[in-house]
Amino acid sequence: MSGLRKAKEYDWKESNLSLFGSDLEKNIKKASGETEPAWENSGAKPGTEIWRIEKFKVKHWPKEEYGNFYSGDSYIILHTYQPDPNSPALHGMCTSGLANTAPRFVELCPLDENETAAYKTVELDAYHNDALVQHREVQDHESLLFKSYFDNLVYMDGGVDSGFGHADPTKYEPRLFLVKQSGRQAQIKQIPMRRKNINSSDVFIMDLGHKIYQFNGANCSEDEKLSAVAYCQQLRSERPKTRLDCLEEDSTPETHDFYEKLIIEECDVEEEAAVDLSGNMRKLFKLSDASGKMDFELIAEGTIFKRSLDTNDAFIVDTGCDVVVWVGANASSAEKKCGLQYAQTYVMQGTKRLASFTVLNEGQKSELLEKILVA
Repeated sequence: MSGLRKAKEYDWKESNLSLFGSDLEKNIKKASGETEPAWENSGAKPGTEIWRIEKFKVKHWPKEEYGNFYSGDSYIILHTYQPDPNSPALHGMCTSGLANTAPRFVELCPLDENETAAYKTVELDAYHNDALVQHREVQDHESLLFKSYFDNLVYMDGGVDSGFGHADPTKYEPRLFLVKQSGRQAQIKQIPMRRKNINSSDVFIMDLGHKIYQFNGANCSEDEKLSAVAYCQQLRSERPKTRLDCLEEDSTPETHDFYEKLIIEECDVEEEAAVDLSGNMRKLFKLSDASGKMDFELIAEGTIFKRSLDTNDAFIVDTGCDVVVWVGANASSAEKKCGLQYAQTYVMQGTKRLASFTVLNEGQKSELLEKILVA
């Protein structure tokens, strides 16, 4: 698994797409790969190597960060293995992607960075004489093969454009993580610091920089507790002066610092007002193709009546904090498919870029929706 050296440098951004798949195009990729410094010595021995796309450049991801990913970034992972211990031949698996496409993370990595990762993965394969098996992975939908590369998977908000790095613990931005066990592996994902996100079934980690809390829900699993302990110890090893406290839900009063650090947004509190204290007005949008084209229009603002939800169409309800996509039983196929897409576009153009999404089919129950609809 090695490539030639000192080949002519080609700029893939200026290549002719009409040559895609041709021998000339493959040779250009090969030559381009040989001039990419990140690929030098890649795949030389068994193990995992990771690169992150930073401003369209391929940069080595620090080994101490392997398994830690930012939801706003694209990565390339090369896993090299030796299938036959009696043979020196090495094989490789190359993976690109991992940007989160789940609705909660609206500020995703730029499409161009996704495209760069995809192209550079092909380039890396060409560098290794087309010997790699290529995969694409998406956060929250990882394959078992990909998960097997890491002890734990940790996902954090932000990315290279956010300037995230190793911060001074005294100036640390508080972060809340949800710990979920999947088989033998834990997935640890950053979630908003909102009080409503805490429940009795899970384990949470609050990282305050100089202090770390592990919060065990009353009904959480022992495996999740142990995984959280391991991750907290890892964080503490990186910051030896950091204090670590393990909290049990049943013995933690509501006045504890853990709860005090959580945000209770006005729209998390049960109110009947159509406008919350932050001035967020509830809105109802209708999505319909009855006219022959897809129309998206605001049909109610402030007070929203339950009777406004028509079984023949799809609707988007802005509760003031969160967004609900309601799909009528007789909605058209196009309306059903476009509901989430329109909701994502709506929040990206507004101020609720981290709003959570719920998609409901007519007949399904939602406490959130029931709370705001007027009979």
